[in-house]
Amino acid sequence: MSRIVRIIAFGLGLLGGVVASQGPEYAQQYRQRLGGTIDELKRLIAQFDADAQANGETQDSAIARLRSNPDTLVNRQGAAMQANIERLERLQLHREAMMQAGSFARIALMVRDGDRDVVEATYRDFEPAMPVTEEGIISTISGFIVVWGGILLFAGFLRSLLRRPRQQVRA
Repeated sequence: MSRIVRIIAFGLGLLGGVVASQGPEYAQQYRQRLGGTIDELKRLIAQFDADAQANGETQDSAIARLRSNPDTLVNRQGAAMQANIERLERLQLHREAMMQAGSFARIALMVRDGDRDVVEATYRDFEPAMPVTEEGIISTISGFIVVWGGILLFAGFLRSLLRRPRQQVRA
């Protein structure tokens, strides 16, 4: 194979490795943001619960009171608080599943079950980095091998296609 193809394949393989390494890094930044979102929702709900208790209400009765109020603003606040409580439960279950999952399963869980708002916020603020965890190193090596090997295989396939007509003409 030509030396130029090998050099290009190696360079693109390195690029593939760097790109592949970002999956675990993105998942790690997602988990951090997920934890921050959970902490903020807990704080918000704790404040609501304290306000409800100060008025002789439970969480459920305070939400029911807000939702039954004819004032649209107050009614929407009750619906929003109920949504916050439900979201907190979902995020806590999701976070627990991610913590129990293996390294690469975390990425799959994030892609499959990730909270859309957290995924989008992570994407907006994502800072590429080269993770040095086992997961990051394996992803980097895998990305390199797939791209480098793929290019070499494809170049070899093209070369064999180009050689065949010449060999048939000579015969």
